[in-house]
Amino acid sequence: MSPEPDKVAVDVEGRNLILTNLAKVLYPQAGFTKGHVIDYYLRVAPALLPHIAGRPLTLKRYPDGVTGQHFYAKHAPDHRPSWVRTERVHSPGSTSGQDWVRYVVADDLPTLIWTANLAGLELHTPMWRLPHQGEPDLLVFDLDPGAPANIVECCAVALLLRPLLEELGLRPFAKTSGGKGLQLLAALSGFSSDRASALARSLAEQLGREHPGAIVSKMTKTLRPGKVLIDWSQNNAVKTTVAPYSLRARSMPTVSTPVTWDEVADCKRPEDLVFTSDAVLERVAARGDLLAPLTAAG
Repeated sequence: MSPEPDKVAVDVEGRNLILTNLAKVLYPQAGFTKGHVIDYYLRVAPALLPHIAGRPLTLKRYPDGVTGQHFYAKHAPDHRPSWVRTERVHSPGSTSGQDWVRYVVADDLPTLIWTANLAGLELHTPMWRLPHQGEPDLLVFDLDPGAPANIVECCAVALLLRPLLEELGLRPFAKTSGGKGLQLLAALSGFSSDRASALARSLAEQLGREHPGAIVSKMTKTLRPGKVLIDWSQNNAVKTTVAPYSLRARSMPTVSTPVTWDEVADCKRPEDLVFTSDAVLERVAARGDLLAPLTAAG
């Protein structure tokens, strides 16, 4: 018989949790284990939680690590602890064929650690908070480079998009996707998701017209090589974006990391804006949460 999986009972802010398989390697190239994942989320939680609190949470789970099979988990599992907050959210067109989905809402540290124990490496949330479905408090632009373009070109596009947003009275902030791209976020109020999508689309299309050799605003793959796609579609009420400080399921434990505008302007090589979990923890300890103004009104 195979040995019993290792189990450790812990108390997290008064909640009892059983953590399992802590030695299991989830990032083979880095030797980064499930225990490391849980430790990262425990330590980054003060910066991360304000960004996901109140938002329906979609987990991207990798039970066998980043080289194994994965799946998106929207439905709260039946075996969840009784204290995990869940909310029924209207989700027309859900792949499950149901119009309503019961999501986990991670408002606190015990819930975050519980999701990490599920090998929920990536955390994805919509641009709105409950109970205000379809009323976004954030506007997002996902800058996605088509090879051979990379994050350096994304930074150049971000510097073109920034003044357009500022002219509208919005204050944009930047973060890496944790992969190959860059994302801009700005606090928003008084908008519907449809209106936010229309605004983002208009700005993306404007820059596409002004810089046709560098920027596209359509998903069409044949248009994208060597250019940066300004993906405005994630402002749709039913779509999600990777959360700030979320790990990404890459070969190394990279993180969707807030960066300063000076760092965006100074980016000369893709590796300039690649941050692993240890680097992010050091950044947060030294600088705090660079995206804190986005949650100030929350």
